[in-house]
Amino acid sequence: MTDTGLREKAVRLRRAYAPHEHRPLGGYLAAMGTYAGVTGVLAGLVKATGRPVPERPAPADVVLLSIATHKLSRLLSKDAVTSPLRAPFTRYDRPIGSGEVMEQVRDSGSPTRHAIGELLSCPFCLAVWVATGLTGGLVLAPRLTRLVATALTAVAASDFLQMAYAAAQQAAEGGHDDED
Repeated sequence: MTDTGLREKAVRLRRAYAPHEHRPLGGYLAAMGTYAGVTGVLAGLVKATGRPVPERPAPADVVLLSIATHKLSRLLSKDAVTSPLRAPFTRYDRPIGSGEVMEQVRDSGSPTRHAIGELLSCPFCLAVWVATGLTGGLVLAPRLTRLVATALTAVAASDFLQMAYAAAQQAAEGGHDDED
């Protein structure tokens, strides 16, 4: 099949998939290929270094990495301070509280750039990449990965405590207003 024929087939597939909305399927393919490549490199490093892969991760490591993945994916995808990392792919929309911002994906015309914007602004999407990196780190550099994951977990716990404290203050202020 010619290059032109393949392109036409891809355009027909994209239109059939989402006739009323542009979806960057080519960008998603590029992201999936990159993810597969990163995962392959991690697996290759594990094999080359001879690091043992645990048959089953310790439950404590699963909990630690879960909380660290949550925090790091939110930090990278929503935190105002990390917005310069997302700025080439997203556009600021509004603050959403607790130091986080809402951003929209830039309409750049590039399917790859659009897919990267979606990935970088979605904590759920980014969590897959973060968890893969932390899991690879747990095999390749367990002590350092646990230390970093512990710090991220402490920050996540602190975030929840800060929000609980603010909610308790609001409730106390609300209760005081009712007594007057």
